[in-house]
Amino acid sequence: MPPTFFHSLPRVGLNFLDHCVGNQPDLQMAPAVEWYENILKFHRFWSVDDSMIHTEYSALRSIVVTNFEETIKMPINEPASSNKKAVSQIQEFVDYYGGSGVQHIALNTTDIITAIEALRARGCEFLSIPSSYYDNLRQRLSVSSMKIKEDMDRLQKLHILVDFDENGYLLQIFSKPCQDRPTLFLEIIQRQNHQGFGAGNFKALFESIELEQTKRGNLFYENVKDGQHK
Repeated sequence: MPPTFFHSLPRVGLNFLDHCVGNQPDLQMAPAVEWYENILKFHRFWSVDDSMIHTEYSALRSIVVTNFEETIKMPINEPASSNKKAVSQIQEFVDYYGGSGVQHIALNTTDIITAIEALRARGCEFLSIPSSYYDNLRQRLSVSSMKIKEDMDRLQKLHILVDFDENGYLLQIFSKPCQDRPTLFLEIIQRQNHQGFGAGNFKALFESIELEQTKRGNLFYENVKDGQHK
């Protein structure tokens, strides 16, 4: 077969769909979860509320459902109110998407550094993470028994997030929206004996998304109406 343009692109090395995240309008998460439980016989795998996932401006609630074998995982989110009347990333998605839908698709890799370098070379854009996140991460790792095999400087350069517990760690990064509307985006994730979803990174991720919302003029309700700028 003669070489093509695609043969000249760097290989990414994505293996399978790790999980798929759905966003629901306010107070619609529980009915959606019940549908998965009653119709597909899924069960609850993990959950968090707005006391755990929040920033100065916004918050969310999330329940992860999975099949009996726990091979299919579906986090389901809904927005939580803010005392500063900011637009949660979940609410922004619902406004621009026109209702509930798939917020992001997570793709698994065994070599996230190579994968992200290849995706950036192909033109993919990812969220930026401040250097203060990595300063804090290095401090937390210095008093932990967990050792990260990957070079921390390369992870920081590529804006890859790290979450860990006593059993293992995961590496993850999130793309910018795949189109001009702030709806679907991608996650690339590498797991090292860790089956979580990056709860330790939610605040950093939220703050990065809120920065993008600010650039779009969508962070506060007075700037947004029915998914459109005033």
